[in-house]
Amino acid sequence: MKPLLLCLVCILSGCVPSFLITPVSSNQSLHEVTVDEGAGGGMFGGGSKVVIIEVEGMLLNLKTGGFLQAQENDVSLFAQQLKKAEKDPAVKAIVLRVNSPGGTVSASDLMYNEVLRFKERTHKVVVASAQDIVASGAYYVACSADKIVVQPTSVIGSIGVIFNTFDISGTLDKVGARTNVIKSGPLKDMGSPFKAMDDNERAVMQGMVNEYYAQFKGIVQRNRKLDDTTVAAVSDGRVFTGSRSVELHLADQTGLLPDAIELAKNLAHAPGAKTVLYKRPYGYSGSIYAHSQEEPPQANLTQFNLLAPRTFLPTGFYYLWNP
Repeated sequence: MKPLLLCLVCILSGCVPSFLITPVSSNQSLHEVTVDEGAGGGMFGGGSKVVIIEVEGMLLNLKTGGFLQAQENDVSLFAQQLKKAEKDPAVKAIVLRVNSPGGTVSASDLMYNEVLRFKERTHKVVVASAQDIVASGAYYVACSADKIVVQPTSVIGSIGVIFNTFDISGTLDKVGARTNVIKSGPLKDMGSPFKAMDDNERAVMQGMVNEYYAQFKGIVQRNRKLDDTTVAAVSDGRVFTGSRSVELHLADQTGLLPDAIELAKNLAHAPGAKTVLYKRPYGYSGSIYAHSQEEPPQANLTQFNLLAPRTFLPTGFYYLWNP
C-alpha cells in the first residue's frame, strides 16, 4: 500500500510520476554474447569458446526478482547454461564466476552435481574464479571445478551448516497471545518460532546439521585432496583470505578473472578461444565482469523492489556465510 499511497500523494501535490518502460523481446531463450574475441580463428582459435557462467548471490532453488523485474530461478538458469555449453562442440571450457555467500543445502548440492554431470558427459574443463566472496555453499559448488582461482582479497571458506530459526513465544506471552497447534506427532512443529525448542527437538535438528556438515567436509576433502588434519583446521566455519586459502590448498592459485580464463584456455588446449556469456534478452553486457541479469524495466522516479532473500531467511538448512 505504501507505494500506491506515495503515488497518490505525488499526484495530489501536482507532482505526477513518470515511468520509463523499456520493451524487451518475448523470446526468453538463452543467446550467446561474445565478450572477448580472443585470437580469432586459425590454428590457435579454430572457433573454440570459453563460456563464463555465474554463481552469484544467494543460491536458492526458487524464482527471485521484484515488481516489474524479471523473475528467474538461478539454479534452473545455471542448469540451462551448462546444457547449452554441453551441446556446443566449440565450447572447450567453462569458467564459473563465483561471487556468493552460499545458500540452501539442497540448491548448493544440486549445482555442484550439475557441474559433475557436465564434466562426466563432456570431459570439458571447468575453472572456478572467485570474486569478492566464495563462502559456504558457493565454495561447495566451486569444489566441482578442476581448478579454483582466487583473488588475494577474496573471502573464501565458511565450511559448515547453519539452521536458522527464532523464538517469539516470550513476546506472545507479554501481549497475551498464544498459538494452538494440532499436530500428528510431537516433532511435527519442531523449529517453530512460536515455541521454545526443547532438548529432544534440538538433538534431532543437530543430527541433521551434523549429517549435512559431514557431507560438506567430504566434498572438500575429496575434491581438494586434503588430509584429515587440514580438513579439521579449515572446517570450523571460519573464512580465509584468498591468499591464505591457496596456502591451505582450498584453492589452486591467486589471480583475477582474466587469469582464470587463460588457465581454462590452457587446460583445454584452446589458447585462442573467444570468451562468451549466455544471456536472457533483457539487454547487452559487453564485459566479462558484467551481470547476466540486466537492469529490468523500472520506474525512473520510484523503484519498487521486493525484499532481498537475505533480509528474512526462511527457516531451513543453509550452507551460508551470514555474518
